[in-house]
Amino acid sequence: MVSESTALLSPSPEDLPLLFEAVRILGRYPDLSEAFEPLVRELESASTLREGAVAIAVDGRDQRVLVASSLPFAIAGRRVAMGEGPLGLALEAGTLVEGRDEEAPWLALPVLGGASVECLLAFRCAEAGQTRAEGAQIRAEAAQTRAKALVEAVALLVGEALRLRSGLAARNAALNGLPRGKEGDGELLGSFGAGIAAARGSALSADSHGLFGRSAAMAEVRGLISQVGPTDATVLVTGESGTGKELVARALHESSLRAAGPFVAVNCAALPESLIESELFGHERGSFTGAEARRKGRFELAAGGTLFFDEIGELGLGVQAKLLRVIQERHFERVGGGESIKADVRIVAATNRELEKEVAEGRFREDLFWRLNVFPIRMPPLRERGGDVVLIADHFAEAIGARLGKPILRISTPALDLLTSYHWPGNVRELENAIERAVVLSSDGVIHAWHLPPSLQSAASTGTAPTSTLDATLARIERELIVEALKLSDGIAAQAAHSLGITERRFGLAMHKYNISWKRFRTKK
Repeated sequence: MVSESTALLSPSPEDLPLLFEAVRILGRYPDLSEAFEPLVRELESASTLREGAVAIAVDGRDQRVLVASSLPFAIAGRRVAMGEGPLGLALEAGTLVEGRDEEAPWLALPVLGGASVECLLAFRCAEAGQTRAEGAQIRAEAAQTRAKALVEAVALLVGEALRLRSGLAARNAALNGLPRGKEGDGELLGSFGAGIAAARGSALSADSHGLFGRSAAMAEVRGLISQVGPTDATVLVTGESGTGKELVARALHESSLRAAGPFVAVNCAALPESLIESELFGHERGSFTGAEARRKGRFELAAGGTLFFDEIGELGLGVQAKLLRVIQERHFERVGGGESIKADVRIVAATNRELEKEVAEGRFREDLFWRLNVFPIRMPPLRERGGDVVLIADHFAEAIGARLGKPILRISTPALDLLTSYHWPGNVRELENAIERAVVLSSDGVIHAWHLPPSLQSAASTGTAPTSTLDATLARIERELIVEALKLSDGIAAQAAHSLGITERRFGLAMHKYNISWKRFRTKK
């Protein structure tokens, strides 16, 4: 077992700086799951280890890949199957295993926390390739032995970090009068990010603002929020539609000194141009037709809190100029009124447009852009968040199942494969819709692959894999293009060849190959 290894008692002197850096990385992050990616990067850059992969125990039930440096080696978010691949073999054996595939040798081993496997590590060994030279073979074997000792030492360090956090979690639970978990039930990694063992109930890693995910991209977003949240700085949140930009805005509000004040959202794309000024600044009675009473605008309603402009790129230039004046002077007047009112709000704006391009094309004011772009935060699309897809899908399955009265026990492995291989152009919003559809269709408490929308289905899962060869498919396409070109050119081969961008000789050879006569397409006599 790894715990019996002597790797840390007599490490290689050449590896001491790397092991020291590993200790520093493991001690830097309160949430240990966030330490694995920088740890793997450091090992890959400073040793012969390559293509690292880390899997962790989720909710005490199974292991899922958290970090994967190379997709053929392991896919982030995928469940580790017992005995399958390097990680699965290490999980089955319960000790270090070695092997070789068509690319290079690999090492994999489990990390024990208490009585159970809490983590799995695997790496390729770059310098231990096959060679016929006797001296080179000896050096390769030495490199393999050193790599093995290094991986064992790192596993021991990770295990110590796990036990340290487990002890702190148990102490915090005792101090707060909370129940302790049983040793070996997935407690150690389940308590990541929460700080106490009682927080293990969910398989998700989420903060109090609903920003789920363990990916490096989301860790960066949460770090930026923690830095700018307590201030009154204006923030511009960018990102594709459906990525959760409003969640970032609410997180900024909840982590600020204005958290006790109101959070008021303005959907700039949904407000008519003729009413948006009144909506923002309010109006006095009789200021225009239909203004039967004084009305407070969003700036007044958000006083002492946060005003969130969603899709601010949709505002017209006229309203942009008035908004710029309010941001600069921090005062405004109601429509039809002369009283100056203080704008005591923090402004957070969001857009799915490239505002720099909008400025260059004259659709967005440059001075307003620089007023808003004080502290930019980019919300990453779902396709850049790796294993977060599985975590978010689990969350939606649990929440939607509870809301619809159809508890979901698990998501099947084929369904997870589809979820992790899809590119998600609609981001988190599309994922939520897909999971809701699957929950509605599920009849056994399990989300199966066939419950997911057709856009997610693969050829293998639907039995629609191509039956013809590549050459046959290309020949069919070529023939269709030639026929279509002859139709459009009224059977004139030279004109058809020109439209396809090929020579007349090549076009003629293709006509002969497919037995196509230009006379069939000649309509003019």
